[in-house]
Amino acid sequence: MTDMSLLYGQLCDAFNQRQWGQALELAGKVRAITPREPSVYYIAGVSSLEIKNIPQALGCLKMATALAPERADYGAQLARVFTFANLYRDAKAAADRAWRLSPGDASTLDTLGVVYSQVGSYDSAVEVFRKVVSLTPSHAPYRYNLATALVAAGRLDEAEQEIDACLALDPRYWRAHLTLAQLRRQTPASNHVERLGELLKSVDASDPDPSPLVCLNLALSKEYEDLGDYPKALERLVAGKAVGRASRNYSPDRDARIFEAITASFSHPAKTQGTGYATAEPIFVMGMPRTGTTLVERIISSHPDVQSAGELLNFAMSIKQMSGTTSPALIDVETIEQARDLDWAKLGEMYLSSTRPGTGQKPHFVDKLPHNFLYAGWISNALPGARMICLRRNPMDTCLSNFRQLFAPKSPYFDYSFDLLDTGRYFLLFDELMAHWRKEFPGRILEVCYEDLVENQESMSRGIIEFCGLSWDEACLRFEENPSAVATASAVQVRAPIYRSALQRWKKYGAQLQPLQDLLERAGVDVDS
Repeated sequence: MTDMSLLYGQLCDAFNQRQWGQALELAGKVRAITPREPSVYYIAGVSSLEIKNIPQALGCLKMATALAPERADYGAQLARVFTFANLYRDAKAAADRAWRLSPGDASTLDTLGVVYSQVGSYDSAVEVFRKVVSLTPSHAPYRYNLATALVAAGRLDEAEQEIDACLALDPRYWRAHLTLAQLRRQTPASNHVERLGELLKSVDASDPDPSPLVCLNLALSKEYEDLGDYPKALERLVAGKAVGRASRNYSPDRDARIFEAITASFSHPAKTQGTGYATAEPIFVMGMPRTGTTLVERIISSHPDVQSAGELLNFAMSIKQMSGTTSPALIDVETIEQARDLDWAKLGEMYLSSTRPGTGQKPHFVDKLPHNFLYAGWISNALPGARMICLRRNPMDTCLSNFRQLFAPKSPYFDYSFDLLDTGRYFLLFDELMAHWRKEFPGRILEVCYEDLVENQESMSRGIIEFCGLSWDEACLRFEENPSAVATASAVQVRAPIYRSALQRWKKYGAQLQPLQDLLERAGVDVDS
């Protein structure tokens, strides 16, 4: 066996055994002998991704696809790396190229489906996942991936069928139980309480993986609430969230320092006004999660001149890039302090450019990242023509709704939501920051009361559309007919007309929420507002 053959065999063995560092070392040696072998760049690219070296992964996989453009699996991995780099435009383009090659292996197809989901192309994700499931119908994770894409695309009946199929194949696919509980309102005649309870008893509490206890407890909480058993609902909710919190390194003080740094950066005389970038395209819908942000986004994006761009991290990422900081967190005190005196026009232009080609097809687009309220000062200076709308909801309902939700586990924004009082403390920080924005940027942010919108849909909707500088269109009253995909926790709710059952939900829990009420009232918050 030649030295080259031996080296290549060792490289393949290291890669297959997931020894990423060794694979990278061997790939370097093989490249020195055969610098144009595409498989070596592919292995080096995937290995680099696994150790979180994104720039190196991008370089290697770009070379692999350039040397072997016929390989759909190489193209799919390149698309995947683009998503890790938050280059969604490039990710979709790479995924489209790979999909056109008609891949036939399930792993490549699943990768493409995940990429399409991450970039918001849910119809494409459904199409790809359908093909995966047809090739491997007995693989539960593929069924679940198809189900989540169907939920985002608004095809809820089909999604329920796929979740049922997933659980029939693997009853211990924990996240599927939670998704199924959230897919519809449970009734005494049709629910999963007994099954969930039996599964919960079977879970080993010493298992280091928190997902079984988190998902089953939260699924039970949702179903108990639907059935009107609020004491059990909160009991299961607290139990599940406590397990999740134990596995996270959350510090309320860290959040407090971030809010303090933001306030200091945009307080006279520290605030620096700039001309900004001249565009009226973006409409930012923000606020604490679960307060009606998706509802308002759907109302606005039902207008023929507006498209939905989803929950974009682009503005935060543009600030991070221009700040020059290298810390892993998207937002931290160092980044905030380094981003005090930016070139506002450059920041606005960078943000707008980064949204292409997902935007630009209509005169306006909605960026509905709830936590953009953190960046309202930067938005005001960088995009003076942008509209900002912030949702406000009853403080107790806001905190309860955040605590009830299992948000995206890898998001940098939701660590507070695993404890009810941590959630209350975070609300107070949000409330104080909004008061600061009102003082520093009067008139820039329209604050919309969720309860008023529910009770007076047409008049409130007209006011929102007018604030956005748009002419009135009756389609804005029929937001439930909006065909665009929804990937947020409200994906099910916004498929139906406005409902009132969520108003004053906290009062159904009674004295169980007294500690939260005491926390808010001590801070001067009117919990009945």
